[in-house]
Amino acid sequence: MRFRVRIFASFVALTGLAFAGGVSAQAQNTTTQTGSAPANPNGTYIAIDPLAKVTYDNRFDISLGFAYDHMKAGPTLLQGSNLGGLDLEGSYWLSKHWGVEGNLRAYAGTSGAGVNSANFNGGPIKGPFVAEYMGLGGAEWLGPHNKHGALIAHALVGGTYGDFGRDLGSPRPGVPNPFQAVDFYNTQFAPAGVIGGHLDLNRSARWVFRITCDAVMTHYSIDYPPKNSQFDVNYAMSVGVEYKFKKKR
Repeated sequence: MRFRVRIFASFVALTGLAFAGGVSAQAQNTTTQTGSAPANPNGTYIAIDPLAKVTYDNRFDISLGFAYDHMKAGPTLLQGSNLGGLDLEGSYWLSKHWGVEGNLRAYAGTSGAGVNSANFNGGPIKGPFVAEYMGLGGAEWLGPHNKHGALIAHALVGGTYGDFGRDLGSPRPGVPNPFQAVDFYNTQFAPAGVIGGHLDLNRSARWVFRITCDAVMTHYSIDYPPKNSQFDVNYAMSVGVEYKFKKKR
């Protein structure tokens, strides 16, 4: 009987010690949590400004964008060409506001054609392939800007290679001049110029989302009567990204 009493007493004592230890641990944990708990019940948030280090003192930058160009493939065509391509630009900044820019552009697509029966199979040519490849350079000016973005104007001059004859074929009986048959310019190198600029939206100190809008001027000619040349002014734009290199002026 005494043995049972001793076992029961030991069990009660152990249970009491375990309970007391649990209460003590819980109280300690509660104290620790209470001491370190933030005032905000939803947690503490640390605000980081990704634009805090944005500056405009870099020496070089480069951008690449998907491009669109509206073009006339011939001097008397009513239908325009909607071309797609790439726009690669690089800048070297001479001062805070002035720099020089180099620009390579490639556009390709299809164009409407003049009324014709110049196809190899005797039918009309419809939607022939056309392309423009431009190399330009000039000045750019940094306009209003802050850490969020900037407006940049540029004026560029250079040349273009207009590829208008890839789907027209060679001279043949009944079609002595395929370009004349569809009212196209001849495939040629020609002067070109661009006036417009960039809208830059900063995403970090180095990366920028860039939108470019331009008026594009070309001076193509034809070698069939009346053998003239003319200036065309068309619209082009591109959307892409710019990277600013770390080297400073």
